[in-house]
Amino acid sequence: MNIRSINILMLALSLTLFLGCEENSNSEKDTQETKASDSKETKGHNEEEGGMRSVHLSEMKFNSLGIKVDTLPKKALSGIVEANGQLEVPPQYEATVTAVLGGNINSIKVIEGDKVNKGQILAYLSHPTLTKIQTDYINAYNRMQFLEKEFARQKRLYEAEVGSGKSFQQTQADYQSVQGEVRGYESQLRQLNLSVSRVRNGELYEYIPVVSPIEGYIEKVKVQIGQYVEPQTSMFMVVDNEHVHADLMVFEKDIYKVKEGQKISFTLESVPGSNLTGEIYSVGKQFEQNPKAVHVHAEIDNKKDYLIPGMYIKGKIRTGEDAVTALPEEAVIEEEGNPYIFTAQKHQKDSKTEWELKPVQVRTGINEDGWVEIKLLEPLSEGTLVAYNNAYYLMGEMKKGETGDDD
Repeated sequence: MNIRSINILMLALSLTLFLGCEENSNSEKDTQETKASDSKETKGHNEEEGGMRSVHLSEMKFNSLGIKVDTLPKKALSGIVEANGQLEVPPQYEATVTAVLGGNINSIKVIEGDKVNKGQILAYLSHPTLTKIQTDYINAYNRMQFLEKEFARQKRLYEAEVGSGKSFQQTQADYQSVQGEVRGYESQLRQLNLSVSRVRNGELYEYIPVVSPIEGYIEKVKVQIGQYVEPQTSMFMVVDNEHVHADLMVFEKDIYKVKEGQKISFTLESVPGSNLTGEIYSVGKQFEQNPKAVHVHAEIDNKKDYLIPGMYIKGKIRTGEDAVTALPEEAVIEEEGNPYIFTAQKHQKDSKTEWELKPVQVRTGINEDGWVEIKLLEPLSEGTLVAYNNAYYLMGEMKKGETGDDD
């Protein structure tokens, strides 16, 4: 083969290799562009504003989850001041029963929890002093009867200028003195809950009855049979639970929001599921120093038998009634510190109905009785539907899609 033929063959081989490389290069480029395009399309379909995907549910799945949708509603929500405290009764409806006269406990007629009426006997005391008071009264009363007649006789003589003025004045002084003495004994007998007329007629009491000064329930029995009690010793605690009320402590920063007539709701720490309501009737005018808070008193609606003074309560004071945009709590989900709700839109695709639910970041406000105030960062189009529930599930489905765990 001559040199010319060899050169022609080498040129032909070079052209073939060049054309083959260029074709492969173009093919790879086309493939990369196609992948990029497909990726861009998928990204555009899956990502929503803020880099979050929407959730697509079939009509059957949507209904099986019981998702409720509607437009954003307005609801009257109050401003809330949270306050803790306890159940109390006003001082005039609780009593400490004491012994006016020292003595030994002869018998006890009640136990803790018993309902008692005003004046009902709770116990009996005995002491020798009791007999002396009664006999001293009888003697003083009899002397008064005698001096009353003598005073009347001396007065007649004095007015008839037969008797001396000195005798009349002395009799008058003695009569007035014994009158005071009798009144003193009668006062003691009444304090001991003894019948003055019965003692006057000679029927002496052997035991001193200890009675309840108010109607209510026996909260504590603090004595035992045979025990000697000094005067003013606390023997029984009686409380009228009919007048129990909520005593809440409101901190300094919130007190300006609170006033009489506002509604409250509260729960009892010791009674699961309790949810009671009431109305403020008194706001204290002086701060407690530790903590620095004011007593707020509220009358309780529909009082229950299990309400006992001293029970610890957690309360909410409603300081206003404003109509705000709000949703049920289960319509709101927090993700990475930001609250979201879901808008809902129905689509018809290939004769099938599909729901698209998109996350929308919002701000929240008042939270009351299972409803949350919703503050939109951007307005929604008129008539936009939002999900009223299942936000937790929807967020979970959205995150599954983001990690490529779609079914």
